[in-house]
Amino acid sequence: MSAELVEKTNRYERLLSEALDAAEIAAPTDTPMGEAAVDCREMARSYLEDGRHFKDEDDFVNALASFSYGHAWLDAGARIGVFDVPREGHLFTV
Repeated sequence: MSAELVEKTNRYERLLSEALDAAEIAAPTDTPMGEAAVDCREMARSYLEDGRHFKDEDDFVNALASFSYGHAWLDAGARIGVFDVPREGHLFTV
């Protein structure tokens, strides 16, 4: 396993964890958009947990994929406006 893969996996884990902390649901949770935000956040959390499981098993390829997919759920939610996210910095592509 390459040091580059390990470093990138650890970086993406941190990025997803920070993004989860920073993303705030923008719509009331009892609306369709609010429900979508809750679903997006749950998917991101699940991928974070999955990635950590894979990492613990020394499966860094699947860990990296999980962290990337999790962040994609948050990024997509931010793009469509179900999350309030920081506009500055490295966490989101909005």
